[in-house]
Amino acid sequence: MIQTQHLTKRFGKQTAVDDLTFTVEPGHVTGFLGPNGAGKSTTMRVIMGFEHPSTGTATVNGQSVNKLHSPLTEVGACLDPKMFHPRRTARDHLQALAATGHLPHKRIDEVLEFVGLTSVADKMAGTFSLGMAQRLGIATALIGDPSTVILDEPFNGLDPEGVLWLRETVRGLAGQGRTVFLSSHLMSEMAQTADHLIVIGAGRLLADQSVNDMVASASPQKTRVRSPQVGLIAQEFTSPEVHIDQDGPDAAIVTGISCDQIGDAAAQNGWVVHELVPIQASLEDVFLELTKGVVEFRSGSDATKPTRQRRTR
Repeated sequence: MIQTQHLTKRFGKQTAVDDLTFTVEPGHVTGFLGPNGAGKSTTMRVIMGFEHPSTGTATVNGQSVNKLHSPLTEVGACLDPKMFHPRRTARDHLQALAATGHLPHKRIDEVLEFVGLTSVADKMAGTFSLGMAQRLGIATALIGDPSTVILDEPFNGLDPEGVLWLRETVRGLAGQGRTVFLSSHLMSEMAQTADHLIVIGAGRLLADQSVNDMVASASPQKTRVRSPQVGLIAQEFTSPEVHIDQDGPDAAIVTGISCDQIGDAAAQNGWVVHELVPIQASLEDVFLELTKGVVEFRSGSDATKPTRQRRTR
């Protein structure tokens, strides 16, 4: 279990994490979301003891990581996939960790095989692609067979097979009763991987709830209707709370009433309906709505194409 209590971290006058309190429960994959600069990586670094909190606490299994008796067997983390000496081989990197944690030598080969790096185990890690480095970072996190796993942007650099493997891996770890805490900017992956979400912005907590509850609570009643009598359906619902937007010659998106209400009205009036599909907001929609006021780095709305400079003589 991971817990933060009123956690605050300042760098000079800059507050990176601001009075943050949450709990990451075992047995679930908990996603950690926030826009760039929200304080996610700093929070993870404080949890792992790489940074000291300005105020408040961050604990794993009730203790700060620096006080754990056998840290590698209790918490494993990959906060930067290239946190290795570039001239060490993957095997040497893991061997050094195993020696530090008094782990059996056979564990090195086990994790190398698990992450798919056996064939390149004796190559210098500095030559690895980002995807290979990411796999080595995950091996680093798992070498102690820890009860708690923390991964910062672990999907970056992985190919489709690697993404699927990682998704199944973290869900498998959670299924074994472990605590799994991971951040990502890939909303589609978080929607498929995480059970619970913690969202922060400008260092503050914005949401702490299950994926299903978050999406459901943020989704207005919205239905796609396809019917040759879609105009009559639009005339039926004239309440100010109902909005109807054309979605093709014989289709519309109806917001503000339920799919059942539209179906009941169609049956009562004898309208032909070819399609009646409820539309739920995506996790990306919910995330953008939650964080729209706390985005530190915002792209310009009017992008300009680079202009070709005229050569002067």
